[in-house]
Amino acid sequence: MLKKLAILPLLLLLALPALAQPPAAAPAGKDAKMEEKKPQPPPEEKSSVTKHSLTLDGRTYPYTATAGTLLLRDDEGTVKASVFYIAYTLDGVKDPATRPVTFSFNGGPGAASLWVHLGAFGPRRVARTDEGFGLPPPGKLVDNEDSILDATDLVFIDPVSTGYSRPAPGQDPKQFHGVKQDIDWVAEFIRLWVTRNQRWASPKFVAGESYGTTRAAGLAYQLAERYGMMLNGVVLVSTVLNWQDQDFHPGNERPCFIHLPTYAAAAWYHKKLPPELSGDLFKTLSEVEAFALDEYGPALLQGDRLSDARRKELAAKIARYAGLSPTYVERSNLCVQIDRFTKELLRDQGKTIGRLDTRFTGHDIDSAGENYEFDPASASTDGPFAAAINDYIRRDLKYETDLVYERLTDKVWPWDWTFHNQYVNVAEYLRQAITRNPHLQVLMAAGVYDLATPFFDTFFTRDHLGLPQELRGNVQIELYQAGHMMYIRKADHDKLKKDVAAFIRKSAG
Repeated sequence: MLKKLAILPLLLLLALPALAQPPAAAPAGKDAKMEEKKPQPPPEEKSSVTKHSLTLDGRTYPYTATAGTLLLRDDEGTVKASVFYIAYTLDGVKDPATRPVTFSFNGGPGAASLWVHLGAFGPRRVARTDEGFGLPPPGKLVDNEDSILDATDLVFIDPVSTGYSRPAPGQDPKQFHGVKQDIDWVAEFIRLWVTRNQRWASPKFVAGESYGTTRAAGLAYQLAERYGMMLNGVVLVSTVLNWQDQDFHPGNERPCFIHLPTYAAAAWYHKKLPPELSGDLFKTLSEVEAFALDEYGPALLQGDRLSDARRKELAAKIARYAGLSPTYVERSNLCVQIDRFTKELLRDQGKTIGRLDTRFTGHDIDSAGENYEFDPASASTDGPFAAAINDYIRRDLKYETDLVYERLTDKVWPWDWTFHNQYVNVAEYLRQAITRNPHLQVLMAAGVYDLATPFFDTFFTRDHLGLPQELRGNVQIELYQAGHMMYIRKADHDKLKKDVAAFIRKSAG
């Protein structure tokens, strides 16, 4: 899940007026001393181990599930944080060197790993309709026939302050809440888990979704640089590596043309395109991509040098592909932002469309506003997954705690986006990881109806990695006809499982 904004509460300090009487005399002796607040002891590691089995393609796989915490320490041995994880390891493996292990997580920042866990890769999943739409609450878990447990052991990580992971008492949460800080501490968790479980000889992968792809690209570099742990592969689900491509603001034209193909996909799905563009979806998207790169992007670079006639011509073309009116596009200065598009496309029907998945629709209190009230795609997936993870951890995995499972928390904000005095761009980390380890393979999975991390940006990012010709084949892209969480749609989940399992088997060597 990609969370772009957080609203922090204002703390109002109310001072009580002093009483108009002399203060009471302090008690004499030992009772007069103020008791110093005793520091809280560090948390303890705990875990619950249970046995299960899963049938995939007619074969039964017995496995061990471990739900627990690991304590992360600094170089002086001070406990810094307790990190919650859920691991699935196949039983009966004689030589761990033959069994891959994949570390997986969601994004946010502030998201726990429940969506990629109970939606995509784990042995259980939240039931949805075949098209990925929600069923009546609460969320129901079923066996995941598209789990990748047959190809790899799995470790789902909740970064500090998400899930049941917490900073240790007395530790400043800010040391975990930032681009570089997050990468460093998740890398330390992976090192510790690998060491404790004697898996240094195993092929190793990381699989991140959304902001988790930012983390994953950084981990590919950090694990090798800090610990000498070279990965076999990186799976990026709904990729965002260069954040310049995400941020709509004056002076940054890239998001304008990068998002247009997804606008076209949404318009195609909701039947807002002219007849000649309403046939083959991918043929239409190919045409829009060519326009975005060859005409739209270069025109935006001209800024005020564009003539009025040329501006009107471009507005008409953009509107045709986006399912909007030329007047609306022109009034938007040839750049329609996401929140406006999700409100405008179906305004005539009184509906909004989703940001995470444009197939979803919702209703605001009115249809006259500029931005929508909520993301109907996010609303559809939030509650069922929250109910499922809370029930599953306690009932099936026998892990007991009264802590709130922080599925998508504001407690990580303000997030430290400091990154070399520039836009966050971990694509350079990924490039360095590949050039230093030419065996490293990358799989990028993108949904065509995803506005949070538009699929065209996946191609744009790949094409700007700067890899030498002989290593460009290390990066593979697969497209899916769903949104940010493409795995909620049955046909795309089937494809994702096949793509990721084949990728892991190929890359494991």
